[in-house]
Amino acid sequence: MLHNISLNNPLVGQFIAELRGTDVQTDRMRFRRNLERIGEALAIEICRTLPTTTQNVATPLGTAQCTVLQQQPVIATILRAGLPLHQGLLNMLDKADNAFISAYRKHHKSGKFTIQIEYLSCPNLDNRILIVCDPMLATGASMALTIEQLLAEGQPTEIHVAAVIACTEGVREVHKHFPRAHIWVAALDEELTAKGYIVPGLGDAGDLAYGPKTQD
Repeated sequence: MLHNISLNNPLVGQFIAELRGTDVQTDRMRFRRNLERIGEALAIEICRTLPTTTQNVATPLGTAQCTVLQQQPVIATILRAGLPLHQGLLNMLDKADNAFISAYRKHHKSGKFTIQIEYLSCPNLDNRILIVCDPMLATGASMALTIEQLLAEGQPTEIHVAAVIACTEGVREVHKHFPRAHIWVAALDEELTAKGYIVPGLGDAGDLAYGPKTQD
């Protein structure tokens, strides 16, 4: 299932506009903060769908019955671009467990690329709620392989994918492999370039957040 949270939230739309704008995105600190803000908004929307329970809380004047999450999720991020988005989710879900995975595109002389996984740190996922975040869901290949690698650490009860901007092709690719996954985005674009970049998109989120890197 696909959830586009900007359709009914113009504040999220404003954050997206600033992330996309070439006149604003050169400010790295603001770029990272806007990714973080969208992570916070995504966390709130995801939590509306998660199982809850009631908790009795003692106040200075009595006892209050509060609705709380039944369990804390595991938040997983794809390094490095996913770190600000991860922090936004963690700001809201500050008791969550965390997982980190290094997945990147290895470019070849033919112009094609393969996905390389080099690092994984993850708690046991059996019977947990898993939220996997990455700012850009383009071809969906990195996300699908990331989820596959994470599932070696256990079988979660729910899988949620959180992205800032997704392409319809990437959404289809993830749902092809994980049809029950919930995909949460702040914007949905239709086009991919031959090199697998989203159009209009916003460019390379990792470079804009942390500076350019050498290409393999």
